[in-house]
Amino acid sequence: MIRHIVFFTAKSADDRDAVFQGLKLLENIKQCRHIEIGENLNSDPISPDGPDFIVYAEFDDTEQLAAYKADPLYAESIRIVRPLRDMRIAADFFT
Repeated sequence: MIRHIVFFTAKSADDRDAVFQGLKLLENIKQCRHIEIGENLNSDPISPDGPDFIVYAEFDDTEQLAAYKADPLYAESIRIVRPLRDMRIAADFFT
């Protein structure tokens, strides 16, 4: 299984809702085992300025991850989110 985790920060507080809604589109992509989009609680005192949003997804294999990234909803999410985001950090790992 592959776990896919991506952290996002909006450029402006005014953009937060649009970024969140753009990321929520990803939940409609069927080529994954599990997906969650969440807003960071920013409750960690060591990194109080952490990311605004987290995408967490699970995939059976690299083919399923590639199919997820090839989905038109993925492209639409990028089109909405990319101009409004400041930071994006992604990590994929096998479990």
